[in-house]
Amino acid sequence: MEFLTHAAEAFIGIFNAGGKTFVGFVTGILPTLIVLLTAVYTIIALVGEQRIQGLARFFSKNVITRYTLLPLLAMFFLTNPMAYTFGVFLEERHKPAFYDSAVSLCHPITGLFPHCNPGELFVWLGVAAGITKLAETNAAPFSLPKLALFYLGVGLVVNLIKGVVTEAITRLIAKREGIKL
Repeated sequence: MEFLTHAAEAFIGIFNAGGKTFVGFVTGILPTLIVLLTAVYTIIALVGEQRIQGLARFFSKNVITRYTLLPLLAMFFLTNPMAYTFGVFLEERHKPAFYDSAVSLCHPITGLFPHCNPGELFVWLGVAAGITKLAETNAAPFSLPKLALFYLGVGLVVNLIKGVVTEAITRLIAKREGIKL
């Protein structure tokens, strides 16, 4: 009988811990996300959708900006999963590589701009908690904002590499299958 009591307490304890985490989010990150989303939508409204789309078209013309700045712009302004719609500004042969780059940016952008992909926020918060704990013992090599900047920078470099490689693979497969791109 004692076993069942402990099992029931452990079972409800999981939900109690989840509730505490949820309350932490409601009083912590959720207000930040709401204000950030409001700010981004305000920027879009002030700048104008046509100008944002024009910038996207401009970035799509160059291989470097196509797989770095275009996914960054798309993820920042449209967030995940709407960011992939920026592929509409690309030629068919570039769409698979753009998608690969955009989807790969979902996590690195979250450290600086949590509104972009809140689903990845849990991963970033885990990393941030570890760095914060290291900072308390003076063992952390740098601050969280610096880590977020490096993380985004490395993510953009990896996106460029992935975009170029995926574009080459797309050409190779299309040629092998007799598909004209």
